[in-house]
Amino acid sequence: MTRKIGVPAFVIPSMPRLYYRAMSIRKGAGEWEPLLLGIKPEYCGVCNQVLYRNTTMLKGGWERCSVCNRFVHYACLASGKISTYLKRRPRVCLNCEHTLAPSAEQS
Repeated sequence: MTRKIGVPAFVIPSMPRLYYRAMSIRKGAGEWEPLLLGIKPEYCGVCNQVLYRNTTMLKGGWERCSVCNRFVHYACLASGKISTYLKRRPRVCLNCEHTLAPSAEQS
């Protein structure tokens, strides 16, 4: 087994193969559109501040009011009977609690 001088050990083709040029995954699907959705920020129904994760993560997050069906901060929910830390069930925001309280006192 003698090796000839000047012959490379392996051959690298200088021209790319045909299927690399014709069958590109990116070009096969056509033009790609970015999948960016138009996201509108949600606002609290009580204090009208934005409900973002960076502002509400350590403050309890947000919940949906069971009466008006709007998102509110956890701090803007009505307090429970036991403590102010635990919130009332079903979840009721402070605006709905004020509208429901006079009707409960009249009956």
